[in-house]
Amino acid sequence: MTVPSAPFPLVLSAPSGAGKTTIAGRLRERRADVVFSVSATTRSPRPGERDGVHYHFVDVDEFRRMIAGGELLEHAEVHGNFYGTPRSELRRAHAAGAFLLLDIDVQGAAQVRAAVPEAVLVFILPPSGRVLVQRLTGRGSEADEAVRRRLRNARDEIAEAPRFDHVVLNDELDHAVADVEAILDGRAGAVRPHPPLDGLINAIAAEIERNLGSDAG
Repeated sequence: MTVPSAPFPLVLSAPSGAGKTTIAGRLRERRADVVFSVSATTRSPRPGERDGVHYHFVDVDEFRRMIAGGELLEHAEVHGNFYGTPRSELRRAHAAGAFLLLDIDVQGAAQVRAAVPEAVLVFILPPSGRVLVQRLTGRGSEADEAVRRRLRNARDEIAEAPRFDHVVLNDELDHAVADVEAILDGRAGAVRPHPPLDGLINAIAAEIERNLGSDAG
């Protein structure tokens, strides 16, 4: 791909359990030229959350007004609540001369690509299907169907990885963070090579399917 002029919006997507949010947090700690996108949401604040810091908390009518006014780069409904990325976040990053870092799902990434063609999309892959399944099934606090839903979602999301500009294998956190930094710095050629993508995706999907099949029995 043609490397866009920096700074550009950087989208990180991954299945739950792949370490995407941890990588995003490391980037925020290490780089002054990265600002984290603050999403708008209609859900109620949780203890310790502050408006404008963790989320922009709005009611449903305001969120729908933002959609109608084209004020969101992407949006989705999740478990009965709306979430979205305000365009004002992009303006904030531009004013600061910084990269806007978006930690969103694959559907949101596609919406951002349509709205901001210069955005760079990075998919984070887990080190293996076995590790991903262990992370998703080992949380203990979720009902079986919730776990199965996470596994199915992970399988479907990983299938979208070839549509992204870059794929980073999170087999070791510091190396994965360095790979994303190389992309930010226009050194995509420095990203560590990984095994053929089709093989990785198929192996992870097969492990998920084995787990889903054993649960069904």
